[in-house]
Amino acid sequence: MNEEAKGERIAKRLSRAGVCSRREAERMIADGRVSIGGQTIDTPATLVTDADIIAVDGKEIAAPERARLWRYHKAPGILCTNRDPQERPTLFEQLPKDLPRVMLVGRLDFNSEGLILLTNDGALARKLELPETGWVRRYRVRVYGAPEEKALAALADGVTVEGVRYGPIEAFLEQKQARNSWLSVTLREGKNREIRRVMEHIGLKVNRLIRVSYGPFHLGNLARGDLREVPAHVIADQTGAERAAHTRPKPRKPPAGRNKAGVRKHAHRRRNP
Repeated sequence: MNEEAKGERIAKRLSRAGVCSRREAERMIADGRVSIGGQTIDTPATLVTDADIIAVDGKEIAAPERARLWRYHKAPGILCTNRDPQERPTLFEQLPKDLPRVMLVGRLDFNSEGLILLTNDGALARKLELPETGWVRRYRVRVYGAPEEKALAALADGVTVEGVRYGPIEAFLEQKQARNSWLSVTLREGKNREIRRVMEHIGLKVNRLIRVSYGPFHLGNLARGDLREVPAHVIADQTGAERAAHTRPKPRKPPAGRNKAGVRKHAHRRRNP
């Protein structure tokens, strides 16, 4: 019998129930704050089932909620973190107070903007972020000056910048302006400040960066600061996540070419964009 058949790890259960992250769960367990059936546990590897009564600080936790996913339009000048010592505005401060505990899928840096995915399920977050999933991240990038098309094309082979290896990047010129150029950039890894560092490496200074899609999920017509939940059946169709009973909101007419979840019609996972 495999481990999943026996149950799931307590740290994962606490994460799925929205109590805390797995890492935070490990600390709580080490501090003796978690009990199962009234018995304090000391290892995050402990397996639990739906029949177990789990408590944190003596308070029984709620049953795990189904996996949920939201699209959010991050504005520039917002940090993708819970709190900032410098007291700069953070993404989590912008979210509705009645939103369950959520985690980010694919961060954006302070000055970048566009699509962020949020989920209440740690396993789903990790699945969406893995390069092996094959989902591309697409961006519109504005740079100073006019880029050389040969330099952009060379990024398709990957590039090493200051000892860091970046995978293939598809970049092409969309539009030239008086002092700036707009580029379309597609990548799969999304390492920290990857686009800005790679563009600087080929002599381009990024002055605006907008993520327009993450896999099959698109920014669409979301206004800055707007949050919209992805229907459960769409999550199941696009990620293979388990379907759960849910109430669908009253349908609204989607923008042309996309459905109400910001997913392109007939979208599916592909290795090639």
